[in-house]
Amino acid sequence: MDQTLARPPVGRVLDGRYRVESLIATGGMATVYLGTDTRLDRTVALKVMHAELANDEDFVRRFVGEARSVARLSHPNVVAVYDQGADGRTLYLAMEYVPGRTLRDLLNERGLLSPRDALDIMDGILGGLAAAHAAGIAHRDVKPENVLLTSGHSVKVADFGLARTMAGTSHTKTGMLIGTAAYLAPEQVSRGTADARTDVYAAGVMLFEMLTGAQPHTADTPLAVAYKHVNEAVPAPSRFAPGITSSLDALVTRATSRDPDLRPVDAGQFLRGVSEVRRSLPPIGPAYPAIQGTSLPVNADPSGWGGAAPPGAPPAAPPGTPPGAPPAGRYLSETQPPGPAPDYSPAPDYSPAAAYPPARDYAPAVWPADLPAAPPPEDGLIPGLPGSGHLDPAPAAATQQVSDDGFYRSANHTTVLAPGQAADYGRRGGGHGGGFRPHEPGLQRWLFSRRLIYVVAGLAAVVLIGVLVWYQSSGKYTTVPRVSRLTAATAQHALHNAGFSTTVGKPQFSDTVAKGSIIGTSPAIGSRVSKGTTVTLIVSEGPHEAAVPQVTGSSLADAQSALRQAGLIPGKVVNQVSTTIQTGIVISTTPAAGQAWPVSKPVTLVVSSGQPVPNFVGQQKAVAEQWAAANSVSLNEVAVKSSQPAGTVVQQSVPAGGAFTPHQVITVEYSNGPAMVGVPNVDGQPVSQAEQALSQAGFQVKVVQVGPFNKVFSYSPNGQAPQGSTITLYVGV
Repeated sequence: MDQTLARPPVGRVLDGRYRVESLIATGGMATVYLGTDTRLDRTVALKVMHAELANDEDFVRRFVGEARSVARLSHPNVVAVYDQGADGRTLYLAMEYVPGRTLRDLLNERGLLSPRDALDIMDGILGGLAAAHAAGIAHRDVKPENVLLTSGHSVKVADFGLARTMAGTSHTKTGMLIGTAAYLAPEQVSRGTADARTDVYAAGVMLFEMLTGAQPHTADTPLAVAYKHVNEAVPAPSRFAPGITSSLDALVTRATSRDPDLRPVDAGQFLRGVSEVRRSLPPIGPAYPAIQGTSLPVNADPSGWGGAAPPGAPPAAPPGTPPGAPPAGRYLSETQPPGPAPDYSPAPDYSPAAAYPPARDYAPAVWPADLPAAPPPEDGLIPGLPGSGHLDPAPAAATQQVSDDGFYRSANHTTVLAPGQAADYGRRGGGHGGGFRPHEPGLQRWLFSRRLIYVVAGLAAVVLIGVLVWYQSSGKYTTVPRVSRLTAATAQHALHNAGFSTTVGKPQFSDTVAKGSIIGTSPAIGSRVSKGTTVTLIVSEGPHEAAVPQVTGSSLADAQSALRQAGLIPGKVVNQVSTTIQTGIVISTTPAAGQAWPVSKPVTLVVSSGQPVPNFVGQQKAVAEQWAAANSVSLNEVAVKSSQPAGTVVQQSVPAGGAFTPHQVITVEYSNGPAMVGVPNVDGQPVSQAEQALSQAGFQVKVVQVGPFNKVFSYSPNGQAPQGSTITLYVGV
């Protein structure tokens, strides 16, 4: 990649505000410069995007997205973003200038860290990540290269270039695996998803690396390393390094579980676990002997965190600066005031969202008039910016302070890495006065300090609150058991066994629940009520019944009125013919009169429809007309083709013997007579020949023998006759 395109000349002013002072480092997406905000007259780090990437919308989106993501955060363990802009086609970020070096530099120098040093650094890392997670942001590229250790013994999380808002999509671009293979969580490799738990996994791998000096999974290619995270569990660090407790093993194992649901849900929960494990570690003494009446050199960096500044960086603090006073330009931001170093070791109920404790004065009793000069620097100075690489060495200084209990304290609101090499870990001096005070046994310090009181009070409060919450949400309440359709005695027994008292309420009628069984309860079955509540049982009296009144012989209207007065419902009316009972009079009821009947069920009425309808088929329609007139029935006459004689009824709509009602319309179909056809002339023909001719013409034949001869001498009718009618032949003369 030709990165010269991304290097504006030193002295150029970006966007009329930010002057480029010197080159700091070059990364995959951008080049980092030391700069000056000419408007506010402060030192900043300028991250300038490579010019050849400016045409790639994905890189531009990620570059600008970093500024938007980090700008939402305000936390002492997160590198701050001040501004984002463009000068022509030059995209840049103005960020907090952070002197120091990366955690990777420290691991390369030491190999591995003591458990306390590792947990101290993790405290700051997780504090920054917890702030990001609380804001709904996942870092997605947590690794030692993105953890800055400042000369002021602060820890800062940098490089949110791959950060993604967890409220939106958590997937990477299709076909692309983004991140550092050694720290990728299994779900990032297998599913391409990332959330707060993937950052927890990467932080757990970093803790393993700090404790053992090596990464848990190695292979020939990054892809092979990534898939080892999917298929192999991270081993316990105690297998590779001495002095690691079982609680530390458990902490690493849980944070690096391949199942995201088994990890801490976010960095805040992981941080609480780190704090608990760190409090269980034995106390340590100072790494340096006490010096009566003096303090450590202001430019000494016994922890190894400090480093050199790039060309143009602010100068180190001059000799004679009191402990805790910041060197010029070496504070993390201008919001950090100079003064005595506060104690930021976590309290027993430490939470990343909690406010930081007020500063306390840990300065030695005697301020020296002159302090030794700083030793030559050996480390590089790096700003807290993503993509930073190798740094050009430059002079630097780091201020240290010693508290009255023999521990070094940070000058910022962060956790401190214990000073001294790992070999010196745990030694304490024995001086007095302005130096260190003797070590007290850990149990004695706990038993005779306020910390034990705070812990006991906190635990008691948590237990009490938990009990109250449980009692108010669950323990105080229960549900009314299902006792419907049980007998009253059985229901009472069941409720008493469940811790309720019972009473029997006013019985109610029910068409569905048998008499003596439970219809329901008050409070209702399944209701959530306090234990010991009195439950009222509602017992069924069975269906509400009434006797059917005698309505036979009454008119339909009177019968219906009588049923309503008895509390019953008049139901369907069934017509039935009767030769003895007048039309419209009730013949009977179903159920019969005098029988008890549920008031919710209808009573059927059987009503006389009078004389049945006669059979008119085969009769002349005049007969039907006479009957209809006598019984107030309307007759609908329809003529149809038929072989029957004209006017003969061939069909009726109400069958013979059926019931009818006054003014009912009854349809009758009558014949309009058969068709007229010519009668063949058979006069003088033999009888057999005449019969054959008439049959072929469609007539019936009747022979009348009047003499001894066998010939037709007359026939009737002749000329034309209805088809199918009978022709009479006269034979014998």
